[in-house]
Amino acid sequence: MRIIGRRSAATVAMLAVAGSVGAAGRVPDPYTAPGPLPSLTAGALPARFAAVHDQIEAAHTVAARTHDTGREGATAGFLTPGRRFLSFDARGSGRAVEVIGDLAAADRVAVLVPGADGLLTNFDSWKWAGGGARSLAGQARREAPGTRLAVIAWLGYASPSTLSDAILTDDRARAAAPTLRGLVGDIHRLNGRAGIALLCHSYGSVVCGRTGKDGSLPVDEVALFGSPGTTAGSARQIFPVARVWAGRSSGDWTRFVPHVRRFGLGFGRDPVSPAFGARPFDAGSGPHSAYLKPGSLSLANLTRIALGRDAAVTHG
Repeated sequence: MRIIGRRSAATVAMLAVAGSVGAAGRVPDPYTAPGPLPSLTAGALPARFAAVHDQIEAAHTVAARTHDTGREGATAGFLTPGRRFLSFDARGSGRAVEVIGDLAAADRVAVLVPGADGLLTNFDSWKWAGGGARSLAGQARREAPGTRLAVIAWLGYASPSTLSDAILTDDRARAAAPTLRGLVGDIHRLNGRAGIALLCHSYGSVVCGRTGKDGSLPVDEVALFGSPGTTAGSARQIFPVARVWAGRSSGDWTRFVPHVRRFGLGFGRDPVSPAFGARPFDAGSGPHSAYLKPGSLSLANLTRIALGRDAAVTHG
């Protein structure tokens, strides 16, 4: 998102809405709904990966036939040997949940929850879910080569567009929360030995806030970064047991977002404020989309949080 000044950034983020495409201008979606999948258990994981591979392959065929070049390129990448997905849906803006590492044998599991503008076509960029998860996994191999970390890139919800009214409310987050809560519960049942971290970027932190509302999510680390708010007044309201971290880079436009919540609009208290009660971490100086950039300070600290290496995290 191009930054055009303090007042404009706040306006775009919380008050102004660009026109969205009307239903009358849409064409029928050529992609079919995904079928049922094997359960998320250790014994069924290979069958689940194979079933989702078949779904991606079918979507790739449709994309080629309909000249949907964006999805054709994205799904070709998803079909690269060795990649494994827990779920996939080509309809609409698309959804994909990828696993990097051995989920059943992991010592730690990190679930990366992306923010606005997440699409199948940008999934593999390091700025977004899949590419960012690979950046995190690579950093973990360098920082803690003996730790078995599995990273899940979770584009498992209808990520809102920055230039839409959906970005102003937590409606998408409310709709996403049961799915994310179910995934975390399934991971915990699959591998009860592993500690679980939620890494929540931008609007993804609203999703994580809504997911943790009942206070029972089995996670031990949470990082909120580039967050406009979570709709909660404090970290303990949503994650009463987990260690909750918050960071914002000095170049992030979300520092200009009004931290209010009125009539269902806005997301409330700033997670990096002392009143929220999160542990601060140093997120560097990059822009809003650069927290997972290879070689960055923010990526290093997010990796340490994912690994549960709290003493190594540098503070903002």
